[in-house]
Amino acid sequence: MPELSELLTHLAERRGSDLIIKVGSAPHLRIDGHLTASDLPALAPSDIEEILAELLPVQKAEELMDRGEVDVAHGIPGVGRFRINVFRQRGSLGMAVRRVVPGAPAIADLHLPAAVEKLAMEESGLIVVAGSAASGKTTTVAAVLDHVNSTRARHIVTIEDPIEVLLADKESLISQREVGSDAPSVAAAMRRVGRQNADVIFVSDVTDAATAEAVVSEALAGRLVIVSMPALSATETIPRLVDLFPPHLQRQARYSLGNVLKGVVVQRLLDRVDGRGRVPAVEVLIGTQKVSEAIASGADEQTLEALMREGEYHGMQTFDQALLSLYQDMVISVRDAVSAAARPEDLRIAMQHAGMAAAY
Repeated sequence: MPELSELLTHLAERRGSDLIIKVGSAPHLRIDGHLTASDLPALAPSDIEEILAELLPVQKAEELMDRGEVDVAHGIPGVGRFRINVFRQRGSLGMAVRRVVPGAPAIADLHLPAAVEKLAMEESGLIVVAGSAASGKTTTVAAVLDHVNSTRARHIVTIEDPIEVLLADKESLISQREVGSDAPSVAAAMRRVGRQNADVIFVSDVTDAATAEAVVSEALAGRLVIVSMPALSATETIPRLVDLFPPHLQRQARYSLGNVLKGVVVQRLLDRVDGRGRVPAVEVLIGTQKVSEAIASGADEQTLEALMREGEYHGMQTFDQALLSLYQDMVISVRDAVSAAARPEDLRIAMQHAGMAAAY
């Protein structure tokens, strides 16, 4: 039976992003977005149980029994750090492992728009980093936090479930709190963060009204709050946040969000045309006065998208504009650009107007 360290080392050596383990099947690797079977042997139920006995502390094991799934972070010196989701399926246990990029990369190394670095220089307000699963949100957030950490003296408090990227003090002091071991819940941690003299707060997910209210409250109090959340577009993130509030508070929530929002960054990863991994296509919504007023008034997603499309001067761009730029720079293929586009036909027309072929 392969041990946990052997499985995780295999993932790191193959430069995969994910490892999926289930009873009766060979462990599968996801490499550059593509899932493939490994040459490792299939695991029996007892094999996975032995791995989990090594991996899970008592509290996490109890959570698995109660909820049927649990998240935990695990690190191996010299190999890397991993986020592991353990879950029950068809009466047995399975595992989904995500390899976390070691350390915090520089924003400049991630092929992100210049607007992201400008957002990292903000002193207060709300920044949302969003995307689907495996879109690079964790890496982008780590880069933004590292930029703060490297450029000014602040107290950065992160509230994570679980802690993924370990951050070392530079110019700033960093306190990383993990839900379960350091705080009972994200909402409970947020209620106390003001007393911890935080200047910058990162919340790994916002899933309930109490957390959403605390996020807005801390931003209104003059702190810089960075949140990560699942969303497919920048215009989708605002309604999702508002919908977390009770109906009678949603009008005030829109007004408050309009006042504190500095920007929304949403990304997807696409294959590079040169075969050297993947690159992010990034949508950016900046909290200009027009955007603030639109959010406060409850404007629909189409209105916000139009403001993004017309807001290039402020560093805004839609996904389709990002795809066009990546294709112009010969980073992605026309096939991938058109397949990922929100409006494929409009993107083809934009390519033709720019003098580029769009045969696909």
